[in-house]
Amino acid sequence: MNILKKLGLAALLTAGVALTGAAFAAEHETKTPERQSWSFAGPFGKYDQAQLQRGFMVFRTVCSNCHSANLLAFRNLSQPGGPEFSEAQVKALAAEYTVKDGPGDDGNMFDRPGRPADRWVPTYPNAEAAKATLGAAPPDMSVLAKARSYERGFPLFIVDALTQYQEHGVDYIYSLIALGYSDPKDPNHNDYFPGGHIGMAKPLSDDQVDYTDGTPKTVKQYTRDVAAFLMWMAEPKLEDRKKTGLRAMIFLIIFAGLLYFTKKKVWADAH
Repeated sequence: MNILKKLGLAALLTAGVALTGAAFAAEHETKTPERQSWSFAGPFGKYDQAQLQRGFMVFRTVCSNCHSANLLAFRNLSQPGGPEFSEAQVKALAAEYTVKDGPGDDGNMFDRPGRPADRWVPTYPNAEAAKATLGAAPPDMSVLAKARSYERGFPLFIVDALTQYQEHGVDYIYSLIALGYSDPKDPNHNDYFPGGHIGMAKPLSDDQVDYTDGTPKTVKQYTRDVAAFLMWMAEPKLEDRKKTGLRAMIFLIIFAGLLYFTKKKVWADAH
């Protein structure tokens, strides 16, 4: 009888733990990012130059205060297919930053103004310095838009494959920043971050970055623009890749047609 009571008590405890765990999981369930419409999506997509320039403003003004972009060189900002700032603008921008160079003739490192060939200069010299100041080292943003993703499940992943939709990373970034901070009592709560708690408080607010082209200065617009810029930074040759792919498909279709008619001609008299 005592054994039965113990077994019953154990079952109740197990059920209670399971229900508590289920309730906790439901409370902190990570939302699936909302699919957005991007100019660079699909087989014929291309970057919006004006959007990339605005996104760079947001990146430079806000994001780069904490995040690094170690694979971005200043000169990339003037190259075709990107923001396409003028060479004079890029040269002036690079000169605003101080780069440590050397060793010089005396064997020591020295500081000099940045040049277009230099990499983007981070606020913190290394991850340890960032962690000591911020409490955690923010991820490098160079390929963040390609590194982040989410599962769409069956059958939506098939639809994505057929439509060549590869923009899950920018969808995630947009939802995380523009839609994820839903709890005013907890500045680090985010609906789209695994576990619901993120080390970064909401980074953007309305009227934070001064757009000069009449574009709305809202959190959602800022987020769309900087997400597009991060996508370009992660895949600057996207337009070239899609053009090459289109040419290859056209060639293969023509080649397949020629092979078919050649076969018919060669085997026309065969019985």
